[in-house]
Amino acid sequence: MPPDQAYSETEPARAEVDALPGAAVLEFGNAWCGHCRRAQPLIAEAFAAHPGLRHVKIADASGKRLGRSFGVKLWPTLVFLKDGKEAARLVRPGSVAEIAAALATIAA
Repeated sequence: MPPDQAYSETEPARAEVDALPGAAVLEFGNAWCGHCRRAQPLIAEAFAAHPGLRHVKIADASGKRLGRSFGVKLWPTLVFLKDGKEAARLVRPGSVAEIAAALATIAA
């Protein structure tokens, strides 16, 4: 999913996420979140170098299980996965360089 896509209200099951092959990024946040809106241009710029990367944007809330299973407390939280395992995490990223460095940990 491109970074400019909306947050999905439907979240995958944790077992599905754990079984994802290759590189993927989960982005937990919400469209009305100011921190999330502020981070979107940074995320889009960093992700431009990785057009084929799986990027799942999930509308998070206190009752959502997937975010709780990852210990998400602040938005946006980006969880960088390699073969279903967490390789890096960014909470409220502040720069393109910071996101690019995390992407490098999962890029093939």
